[in-house]
Amino acid sequence: MLTHFKGSALFTLACLALAVAYGWSSTGTTGGTAEVVWIVLVLSVLEISLSFDNAVVNATVLKDMNETWQKRFLTWGMLIAVFGMRIAFPLAIVGIAAGLNPVEAMELSLRQPERYEAIVTSAHVGIAGFGGAFLALVGMRFFFDEEKDVHWIRWIETRLSAVSTIRAVEMAVLLLALYGISLLLPEHEALVFVTAGMLGMVTFIAVEAVGTLLEIHEAAQVAAGTVVRSGLAGFLYLNVLDASFSFDGVIGAFALSNNMVVIALGLSIGAMFVRSLTIMLVRRGALDEYLYLEHGAFWAIVALAAIMLLSVRFAISETFTGLIGAVLIVASLAWSVRYRRCNGGGE
Repeated sequence: MLTHFKGSALFTLACLALAVAYGWSSTGTTGGTAEVVWIVLVLSVLEISLSFDNAVVNATVLKDMNETWQKRFLTWGMLIAVFGMRIAFPLAIVGIAAGLNPVEAMELSLRQPERYEAIVTSAHVGIAGFGGAFLALVGMRFFFDEEKDVHWIRWIETRLSAVSTIRAVEMAVLLLALYGISLLLPEHEALVFVTAGMLGMVTFIAVEAVGTLLEIHEAAQVAAGTVVRSGLAGFLYLNVLDASFSFDGVIGAFALSNNMVVIALGLSIGAMFVRSLTIMLVRRGALDEYLYLEHGAFWAIVALAAIMLLSVRFAISETFTGLIGAVLIVASLAWSVRYRRCNGGGE
């Protein structure tokens, strides 16, 4: 286990060192520096708790990729996660909303953090619509599968699998949900929400299309006698999925701090540990060993998607958001252990 988390531990130490340096340079006091470090640690724990289900779902895709692409997910993917979602994404929101260029947006985040926070938070409706719709399709695609023959919560999952014979039924369910929630919003917010949700759906379809095209190309090469296992389709899918999972963490981080540097350091530590956890699950074969763990993760995704979509109208605490996913995964793990014992698999 220590081998899998060695890189994360070193990355954490580096981030904490940067937090100490930044805290001292910005506050000039021991107390102020300690407060910065403490917030960074809390943010990292928040990110891990919100993204544990992300690690399990990532592992379902990563296990079919070769070791080269697994390493690229841990390295290149980490750069995308940290600099793309934790730094560039909030700056892009501020730049678009306030009509600022990237440099001006960066200066605003450092010199006027309160205004920066307000602008990012004001974009919550669009972010929640896009991320919630994308994650909802990820989760529903797992359950709306007529070939799925392993069920955890049988009385629900068997029925979802049965109705999956109706083509695009999950799209219809999501569109109805988007429309229903939009009726609870003011007119201008409703338009933003529905538009963002539809863009989230289009993004999911586009990622699926790219993956299908790459698979067809690789199948043709294999038929020609070439051994190909690029994993590019999975890599693209994983990074879009990770971005969707990051939305709630980035927005929720402002409850603890409006300082972009502090938020980036804290969330980056959490993102690194989630990636290491993903690799550990793959290398140890946890998904094959625990039959229902994957089911728990996808139920957690469906729950997170519902929370993101409903959060545009109702205030939902970050504590509940983090706990619901953890509860579902722990429950699925307990059921998996029980199944192994009853079927002679031991502990």
